[in-house]
Amino acid sequence: MFKNRSAVAIVVLSFIVVLTSNQVFAGFFNKYDKVKPKSGEIQIPIKKVADGEAHYFIYDGNNQTVKFFVVKSADGVIRAAFDACDVCFPAKKGYSQDGEYMVCNNCGRKFHSNRINILEGGCNPAPLKRAERDGMLVIKVEDVVQGAKYF
Repeated sequence: MFKNRSAVAIVVLSFIVVLTSNQVFAGFFNKYDKVKPKSGEIQIPIKKVADGEAHYFIYDGNNQTVKFFVVKSADGVIRAAFDACDVCFPAKKGYSQDGEYMVCNNCGRKFHSNRINILEGGCNPAPLKRAERDGMLVIKVEDVVQGAKYF
């Protein structure tokens, strides 16, 4: 059917490279939702992040890019942390979720979601100040930009 199998193989391989390229398809495969501040605050509807799943966000502003996640822990608290820690941030791998735990994608250490925003330092997810107001999770931009050092 295909007369030149080498040409087909090259096309297929090129397609795979393009699909896995973050630069080309970042919008399709990016786990981060871009947030836009209003009056110095980032507001995220609590109902959007209250499902127990980690939700990842990215702030781009003032020549700074900061990534963070929000998760409702098993104790019912909405928690927020930078998608980095004091130890592994140079690897720029962040965290992924495994049930009630956030797992460092660099060293593999697990952190129970109930401890996020309580424990800090080392490989714990770096805490991000947040508040709840009128059904919204509110994070001040000034607090978000404090995490720019990780990214």
